[in-house]
Amino acid sequence: MFYLLKVNFTCLYVKFILHLLYQLIKQTLMKTNYLLPNKYKTIGWILFILGLIGGVFIYASNYESDTLSIKVLSIFNDDSIFSSEKGFFKIIENSILDELIALAIIIGGLIVGFSKEKIEDEFIYKLRKDSLVWAIIFNYIILIFTILFVYNFTFFDVLVFNMFTPLLFFVFRFNFLKYKSDNHEE
Repeated sequence: MFYLLKVNFTCLYVKFILHLLYQLIKQTLMKTNYLLPNKYKTIGWILFILGLIGGVFIYASNYESDTLSIKVLSIFNDDSIFSSEKGFFKIIENSILDELIALAIIIGGLIVGFSKEKIEDEFIYKLRKDSLVWAIIFNYIILIFTILFVYNFTFFDVLVFNMFTPLLFFVFRFNFLKYKSDNHEE
């Protein structure tokens, strides 16, 4: 009985979060201007930097922990050959630390990359557009290189990093070009 209450509470919580995200998207992104207000940039940087620090720490130290281990819904579970929990839509025990770090990087990076600047003009728009195009092209050049020359589990690591690299390249390139243009004006 208690287990069903926890699942029900989790479903209601997810529904509430999705409703809030829908309202945020409806209010900001559905307009012709797809950028978030500048006030979100600070929280974006905090999430992005904390996520990057946590991600580097987990990767560099091979950190495995049951710190935030909870029961979660798995769309497909195939942990081991002999597991009786194999199949679709299973409740499993999992540490969600790496998922939270990945979400912090992605959500923080999206907020940083797609929040308005204090002065949003055509030059900033061009820098943002050019940085986004450059990031996608550069990311796929790196991916092509790794497809040709990297194999086995190292290739799998590259694919995991590839979830984040377009956003990382975009944010760093955009801010670098913005910083460079600000220094040339002074």
